[in-house]
Amino acid sequence: IALLIFRDLPDNPAVEWDTHLLATIVLKHIEAKNINLVVTFDAGGVSGHANHISLYSAVRYSDTLQYCCFEIIPLFACAGCRVLVLESVNLLRKYISFLDVPISCLLPRDALFILTEEETEQAKRAMRCHRSQLLWFRHLYLLFSRYMVVNSLRLL
Repeated sequence: IALLIFRDLPDNPAVEWDTHLLATIVLKHIEAKNINLVVTFDAGGVSGHANHISLYSAVRYSDTLQYCCFEIIPLFACAGCRVLVLESVNLLRKYISFLDVPISCLLPRDALFILTEEETEQAKRAMRCHRSQLLWFRHLYLLFSRYMVVNSLRLL
């Protein structure tokens, strides 16, 4: 995990980030660190969060396409990097916590992560460390969100 802070990319759920700038930053980081897997959000951004959607858009950005092996493919893939996107689910599924596990097991996906009780508690402790992010509704998220227990992903 890398934390990259850029003045032009504010942490704000209402701000759409510049796709070209973000794609360039992400690609440079992938190449510099020889990264072979990126995990990001899907087009729904899990909660419609503009920053999350911008990350998805950046990895799909058309300027990051080139000819590689006689096919037009994303530069990320050409660099040997695969991309998994976290699936956004409807509001009901999002807030039924562990009850979403059987549903997630039955639906198609490329990867499914089901956290143990210990891993869920560790994730909750990590969230509590970020006081500035822990607004009232995030307390409900910690209690009820399926993302604290189960995450389904698809290859891009």
